[in-house]
Amino acid sequence: MTAMRSNSFREDKMTMNAFRFAGPWLLAALACLGGMPKAHAQKAGDNVVSAGWFHINTSGQSSPFTTSVIDAPINGPLGLPSSFTAPGSSISTSNADTLGLTFSHFFTDHIALTAVGGIPPKFKLYGHGNLIPPGPAGALGQQPLGDPSLNPIITSARQWSPASMVQYHFFEPTARVRPFLGIGVSYNFFTNIELNPAFAASVNNNLGATLAAGAGKPGPTSVEAKASNSFAPVFNIGGSFAITDQWGLTASVTYIPLKTTSSMIIKASDGTVLSTSKASLSPNPLIMFVAATYKF
Repeated sequence: MTAMRSNSFREDKMTMNAFRFAGPWLLAALACLGGMPKAHAQKAGDNVVSAGWFHINTSGQSSPFTTSVIDAPINGPLGLPSSFTAPGSSISTSNADTLGLTFSHFFTDHIALTAVGGIPPKFKLYGHGNLIPPGPAGALGQQPLGDPSLNPIITSARQWSPASMVQYHFFEPTARVRPFLGIGVSYNFFTNIELNPAFAASVNNNLGATLAAGAGKPGPTSVEAKASNSFAPVFNIGGSFAITDQWGLTASVTYIPLKTTSSMIIKASDGTVLSTSKASLSPNPLIMFVAATYKF
């Protein structure tokens, strides 16, 4: 259950403003340091590896959940449509920290191709609002998403976001400090999605039992969460500082306008899908990276 389009213009605007403000200040600070004694920094043919800390700050909530239910004879008398949207329902993600790794190859003194990886971070997802069917069906079964005792509704979801960027490094290769700008693409997917057991039990009791009875599918129900895979652009700004001919430091800020679709699926005991609830989430991560570098 992890992925969707943001419905919060204000939060997206704050994220973009943070990126805009961070860039000029970082470039200005590095430019001021550009007059320091020169060292052998990166040049054509060099390879640079870095290892450090990623802090991933997310923003925004998802679109409301849209739920599709199994076609059952009882749906008509209950006024339950085949699909409905629950206004005010949404999910949001936590922040995360993890180990980051990059590898850069300089094709010229200024242009490098950089691969980004590391240990995939783990996120938590929080529910907001309520999942309430319209009409009389809402009185028979509804699910609170924002109940504190049920949150986070996803206790852990591991995100994989391998990325590749083309970066332009300013100043001459002999400069000790070199600001850079980068643009690229990332591929994002999620594994090891773990539902909160209390939330899963609540969904099965409040929605699963009602849907199973209406569909003539006796027995306990189960619930699972999934997230879609997606490509997203990567925008990067930062700088490097040469300590010796081989060792140095780097710091950067990266913005990824990520969109993904999160799904919650309720199944009958025989595996029949009783309902699927989907929402579109744009966590729009702003990623800070501080690392040590080694050139060879």
